[in-house]
Amino acid sequence: MHLAARLDQVVTQDVYRADQRATEQRIGQVEAALAGLRGEHDQITERGDQQRREDQLQAAATRRLVVSSFVAPLVLMAVQLWLVSRGTS
Repeated sequence: MHLAARLDQVVTQDVYRADQRATEQRIGQVEAALAGLRGEHDQITERGDQQRREDQLQAAATRRLVVSSFVAPLVLMAVQLWLVSRGTS
């Protein structure tokens, strides 16, 4: 009687193989999902880096514009003053 109960608990080889295949499939699905997440993370990181570079270029262009808008009139005024001083001497 104990032997019969014990044999009822033994997993057949076919059931074991099916369980192993299901486990391997689940592992494959998890690995595929993880690879997809890694790809998404890399894309998001690259987009963030690209945006940061574009922002830095835009900030540099703005600084150049601001500096030139103040320096150019000063240079023109200095040249005009120099020309006027040369003309009256």
